[in-house]
Amino acid sequence: MRTSFSQEELDRAMTLFHVFARAFKSISEHSIRDSKEHGFNPTEFAVLELLYTKGPQKLQQIGSRLLLVSGNVTYVIDKLERNGYIYREQDVKDKRSVYAHLTDKGKLYLDEIYPIHAMRMARAFSGLTEVEQEQLMALLKKAGVHSQHLIFR
Repeated sequence: MRTSFSQEELDRAMTLFHVFARAFKSISEHSIRDSKEHGFNPTEFAVLELLYTKGPQKLQQIGSRLLLVSGNVTYVIDKLERNGYIYREQDVKDKRSVYAHLTDKGKLYLDEIYPIHAMRMARAFSGLTEVEQEQLMALLKKAGVHSQHLIFR
């Protein structure tokens, strides 16, 4: 494992981190605005979006996919369930596993608002060409996988 870096490499890494953080904040503001506009906090909106785009999910998968701690997942799921957007269902094969599903109300609501959200996110990334967007996805995945690998060394 590499433990020594030139000053130039250190400076570039710090600049890259700051540019990445500012870009993430700027782009994520579009999603935050959407969630608030529709009466959800960003975490609630992210859970609904995940269930809408990926289908039913185990509660523990929701937390790991959205980078949430389990207490937050439980709170958000409870609130969304109370408001009629989702329901829980125990896995018949594994009684320890519980899935979150969208209700009909939740699906109908997401049918209405998700296309608007997708359009706004497309607009947020419209400063990049299609090729640049594909390159950015590939580079961010590569950086993320490498960084995650270093954590467990």
